[in-house]
Amino acid sequence: MAGGGNAPSQQEMAIRSALETVMDPELSLSVIDLGLIREVRVESAKTWVRMLLTTPFCPYAPQMIEDVKQAARSVVDQECEVEILPDAWSPDMMPDPGLLGFSY
Repeated sequence: MAGGGNAPSQQEMAIRSALETVMDPELSLSVIDLGLIREVRVESAKTWVRMLLTTPFCPYAPQMIEDVKQAARSVVDQECEVEILPDAWSPDMMPDPGLLGFSY
């Protein structure tokens, strides 16, 4: 795509679809449903995923990062780098906050 537009490529959309299988073990919702995946970018030699954690010191972070890498590699067979963003997560970031099962 010339000019580096913001529309996701088919590969990026396929990676997002694969990421729906990566679950937060505490909340039993996917990283997509939770709105944790902020960016997916496929470059010629590497896939980049920028994501949040639900809490800053999430004990499941190492496993979730590895699961995200595996899901991305299942779509585009190349190295995947996962960057954890320092931003605070909020249910407002979810496509459907009602999935949490309570009002906040």
